[in-house]
Amino acid sequence: MENKLGNPQKTIEIIQKYQFAFQKKFGQNFLIDGRVLEKIIAAAEITEEDMVLEIGPGIGTMTQYLAEQARQVVAVEIDKNLIPILEETLKDYKNITVINEDILKLNIGELAEKYNQGKPIKVVANLPYYITTPIIMGLFESNVPIANITVMVQKEVAERMQAGPGTKDYGALSLAVQYYASPYIVANVPPNCFIPRPSVGSAVIRLTRYEKPPVEVLDSRLMFDLIRASFNQRRKTLQNSLNNAQNLTFTKEQIANAILSLDLPASVRGEALTLEQFAGLANALKKCTE
Repeated sequence: MENKLGNPQKTIEIIQKYQFAFQKKFGQNFLIDGRVLEKIIAAAEITEEDMVLEIGPGIGTMTQYLAEQARQVVAVEIDKNLIPILEETLKDYKNITVINEDILKLNIGELAEKYNQGKPIKVVANLPYYITTPIIMGLFESNVPIANITVMVQKEVAERMQAGPGTKDYGALSLAVQYYASPYIVANVPPNCFIPRPSVGSAVIRLTRYEKPPVEVLDSRLMFDLIRASFNQRRKTLQNSLNNAQNLTFTKEQIANAILSLDLPASVRGEALTLEQFAGLANALKKCTE
């Protein structure tokens, strides 16, 4: 196809033709490495039966690759200046729908129902760094049926999503992601794979959604409140962090007893606890209020 993208020359040609100006507020960095694109498509395990939601298609480079593998691609682009470009670069593909919207304001459940009869969709994206966490957590928390999310993110963020207890990258994001999905870093991607070049390295990470969370917790909202509180004051003991949290109303004694019930020392820090232990802590404290 004459409009096939995936190399720097074609990308520059399109940008110059439309006199496209990169918008810093949208965190736009277009991928120009075909090998990385192929790794993303392979990692997402897209088949001809799948509906793929692409967030931030840019000029349509990855969209073309997706359309060749999937049954249906719904591409959501916030920048209205990219819509005329997408109309040109995607005109040869009959299985792509472009929506000019903010993904955070869109009802993705309705899209899944309309284009995939409510069956699990696959999400693929080259995400702007500043909005990575709200988008990923929004997808998980919305209860939209999702098989997996394969995204390009800042390398440091990918490492945090995959990190385990006791490591410097381990934190609230690690636990939140791992409650909903199994993370796997597919590839590290250097800055020279993008136009314009970002100032930091990137990584492709696949988040395979669990059918049900790997831990049983009576109140997941309470568990996440405990997790956030314990990492807000990372160097303090877990007991002190929870005692100091303004949104928690447990007594010092209730907190101490809950920690003791997990056979953990009073001096333990939040960064040492596994997801399972945070679930146990939430369950113990929940029972205090019943």
